[in-house]
Amino acid sequence: MSSPIIGTSLTRVDGAAKVTGRADYAADAAAPGMAHGALVLSTVARGTVHAMDTAAAERAEGVLAVYSPFNPLKLHRIKTTADLSFVGQFWLPLQDDKVRYYGQIIGLVVAETYEQARYAASLIHPDYRTEPARTSFTDGLARAVPPPVPVHFEDSQVDIVTAGLGSVDEAIDTAPVTVSVTYTQPPQVPLALEPHAVLASWEEGTLTLRLGSQSPLGHALAAAETLGLAMDQVRVLSPHVGGAFGGKLYVWPHPLLTAAAARELDRPVRTVLTQEQVFSVVGHRSAVSQTVTLGAERDGTLVALKHDAVSSLSLSGVIYETAAHTTSRYTYRCPNIHVGQTVVPLDSPPTTWVRAPGEAPGSFALESAMDELATELGLDPIDLRMRNYATVFPGRGVPWSSKHLDECYRVGAERFGWQPRTGPRQPAGEEDDWLVGTGMAGATYPGQLLPITAAGVRLTAAGTAAVSSAAADPGTGMRTVLAMVCADDLGIPVDRVEAHLGDSALPLNYGAFASMGTASTTAAVRSATVAVRRQLVELAVGEPDSPFHGLPEDAVTYAEGRLVSGELNVGFGELLTLLGRDSLDSPGLAMPGAERLRFAIHSFAAHFCEVRVHRSTGEVRLNRWTTVVDGGRIINRKTARGQIVGGVMFGIGQALLEGLRAEPETGRFANGNLADYVVPVHADMPGFDVHFLDHPDTNFSPLGARGIGELGTVGTAAAIGNAVFNATGRRVRDLPITVDKLI
Repeated sequence: MSSPIIGTSLTRVDGAAKVTGRADYAADAAAPGMAHGALVLSTVARGTVHAMDTAAAERAEGVLAVYSPFNPLKLHRIKTTADLSFVGQFWLPLQDDKVRYYGQIIGLVVAETYEQARYAASLIHPDYRTEPARTSFTDGLARAVPPPVPVHFEDSQVDIVTAGLGSVDEAIDTAPVTVSVTYTQPPQVPLALEPHAVLASWEEGTLTLRLGSQSPLGHALAAAETLGLAMDQVRVLSPHVGGAFGGKLYVWPHPLLTAAAARELDRPVRTVLTQEQVFSVVGHRSAVSQTVTLGAERDGTLVALKHDAVSSLSLSGVIYETAAHTTSRYTYRCPNIHVGQTVVPLDSPPTTWVRAPGEAPGSFALESAMDELATELGLDPIDLRMRNYATVFPGRGVPWSSKHLDECYRVGAERFGWQPRTGPRQPAGEEDDWLVGTGMAGATYPGQLLPITAAGVRLTAAGTAAVSSAAADPGTGMRTVLAMVCADDLGIPVDRVEAHLGDSALPLNYGAFASMGTASTTAAVRSATVAVRRQLVELAVGEPDSPFHGLPEDAVTYAEGRLVSGELNVGFGELLTLLGRDSLDSPGLAMPGAERLRFAIHSFAAHFCEVRVHRSTGEVRLNRWTTVVDGGRIINRKTARGQIVGGVMFGIGQALLEGLRAEPETGRFANGNLADYVVPVHADMPGFDVHFLDHPDTNFSPLGARGIGELGTVGTAAAIGNAVFNATGRRVRDLPITVDKLI
């Protein structure tokens, strides 16, 4: 038997194409006769476009058309509830004269060249009638309201209260030790290296969109809905995606306008956003303020946990961070739990899902509060967590499908060299002018499956195979994972398998988001490989030209790409050649099973970090990092490590660097550019030690794999904040942790 492929460390099958520039992205796409689009954005936060002088733009060299609220492109109405399909906001551009936020699309110029389009767009001068705008999250906290549309499976408030108590507050009031703290963080942007771009072309009434997408099928559905087309009239191609982080899940207005313009002009049109435009045209993470109150016995046992979150909500959408529900609802064993959610409506660009939505800010608050409680009690932070370890889902009582978070704590502490601490805040040490501290945090992220996922496997007479699904690979390694699972199941080398994805016309797959892609798609691939092996055996015994003809099916086995019965040993390619067939195709389908209701399903991790803080300047540097992951079965250890490192990097940005700043009077994002919106780079990275426990969770998926793509972000900011506190004795509760907060 050949060695198994699943569970090994395999280099990306598309890695060479990406690093040599052969991989083509949306902004690289071109078509004969292609024109270029450039957006015109509003420069006020709220009001109406009273008039728009487009004469100079229309006269400019190369201009083909100028579209505005006074010369709109026709788009169809969309849903206005939480079920938005895959459209990122509940209104469509240029269909009215209303301005909802600074940076809203109010025009599109199409010209022969990109430069001509951008220049002409700069010549347009709108005349506004402005209205007072709500742009400050902080000022709006006093008028926070319940969410208009819940986006979590539970209501905006959940209370689990011990019998005999009237409320969680009663349990807190009688607790021997309490900690009550407020944590805040600003909006965060899902910036990706690849610019947002789209090429729209029409042929015989059928639309083809080339764009970076986390969900080619979802984008096709949204385009069909808004352009008045049937699904078979839209095809979305997204073979390579240069990062996404949630920002390329929904369809934003520019692809829809570009498609409508291409239809009206009867020629392909490509629109590429500038990096500054990305900050307002594409969604961002909510600002969040959270108050966490913990009540405990003196031995550290929690008796009450109260977590209230307030998130910003754009009046253009319905997405917001559900920070309390996605963390304190289930992380620790506690007899009295309250989680609450309110929102502050703002005249701001759309808020949307961003990597680890809810869990990223929620874990910062909860895991920081647990560290503060440990300090108050004089307990080691790991010891406190283990005294409140949840063996069942709080309030529901169902067991976890597979949980080894305790092992993550133990193994992580050993690998990191964690030194237990039992006293109050004391710096861990110092090196010259640098204060040294260590911190840790736990992490959990729900294990979910897409509602239905399909895949196809094709065997060829040449002895090769192809696996296909309308999945997306925004840097996650999905193309490699598909090839690995198909090759492993068929018993052939990976280099004999070609993986196809990023095409809405392929077998149904809703894409890569919410850490569902790998578990969902590999289950469909497994279904397809089982089916195609069965078909091979049926062909072998049923076709007259087969050397196995007439044998009972149970006398023929399939192994390592060959059919075997006694002395007969024939490769599947040879068999197909003998039967005069070029190929053999088989579909596969996967859906969540009803047995999943018997379990609570999550992935888990523990983070440990060491920081240095300069005693004079307050500069924070990360020295080293250890993360131990319980994510079920790991398909590809190399790409899985990349996912965890990437997730931690995202959390480093949350902790130390990132935050949008809106000007109070205009609503403009003052740092809405890559010069002023600072993100982590290689020089900011510590040495990473990532370890996987690799306990397959077959209660969840056939291969036992759970999602980990967002898990690395959860708890990272808290681990850093806890380490900074350990180094300096200063607790920073308002992210990011910048030098002004430490000196």
